[in-house]
Formats: sequence, structure tokens, C-alpha cells
Amino acid sequence: MLRVCLLLACSLFSAYSSAANDVWLLIDTHAKKIEVKKGQQTLDVINEIAIGRGGAGLKHRRGDNITPFGEYRIGWVGEKSKFRKFFGLTYPSANDAENALKEGLIDQETYGRIVTADHAHQIPPQNTPLGGQIGIHGLGRGNIDVHKAFDWTHGCIALTNPQIDQLSQWVDTGTIVRIK
Repeated sequence: MLRVCLLLACSLFSAYSSAANDVWLLIDTHAKKIEVKKGQQTLDVINEIAIGRGGAGLKHRRGDNITPFGEYRIGWVGEKSKFRKFFGLTYPSANDAENALKEGLIDQETYGRIVTADHAHQIPPQNTPLGGQIGIHGLGRGNIDVHKAFDWTHGCIALTNPQIDQLSQWVDTGTIVRIK
């Protein structure tokens, strides 16, 4: 049993280590753009993204509509999302949990579950007081005019449908995503 667990952990780590040929994403919430990077080289830029209604920063609780700052990975890909595609992020991270524990926003047990998942390169619990289900997604059948005029998500990063298709060629499970 231990051998199976170790093999599974190693394969998850390998998948994360070689994700999308070391391509990573830099999401600039102020400039409202995503840069697709390999090392320091910019391979592609996607402009006019939308973020959470509450802006971007440190998320304090589920439902605050804030897009979280930090470093995450794409933890799962939803190909059949109502938003066309959904690249789920590994939010909350161990750093988010540490800050939340210090501020008294989560208890020690929740902190432990988040940190354990983070260190094992697994998807953290999505039902904590900090929220979950944060990702990068398209519009689906959403209104393009609303997308262009407002930050409208509950904390996610939204792109138009053609933009999410464009991004799809670069990323996969394990891709690093830095949100600033």
C-alpha cells in the first residue's frame, strides 16, 4: 500500500514538475492581462481580462468576490463548464492558510488540511471559510458587453471564449499561475 501511495505521489509531482513544458502564467490584475511565460520570455499576452467584483488582493472569506494574490497551480480542467472551460486553481494555498490562521479566519484543523494538500501537490479543500472554486474561465453564454465594462466574477479570472481557447493551447494541470 505504501509503495502505491509513493508511486502516486511521485507521478503527481512529475506531472506538476513538467506541466506544459515549464510554461507559467503571470496574471496582472491591475493591467488586466495574462502573460504566458516560459522562464522570463513572454510567449503570448491576453488583454482585457475581468477579475472579481471586489478587486484583487488577500481573500478573507468565501463570498468576498476578491481575486486572490499568490502563486497557485492549475489543479483541474473542466472541459464542460458553463463558462466554456474552467481551469481550477489550487486555492487556498499554504500561504493563504498561514495568513488566515494568523488572522483567526480558520482553525488549526482547516489549516492542516490545506497545508497537507499543498505539500502533496493535491487540490486543497474547496469548502473552507476562505472559499474555493477559484479559476480561469471563459464567458460561456455570458454577455461580452458586461465582460468588457466590469469586473464581474466572484473571484475568478474571466476571459472571452476565444481567449480561453487561446489560453488552452498553453496550459494544463500543474501549470504555475502567479496572480499579482
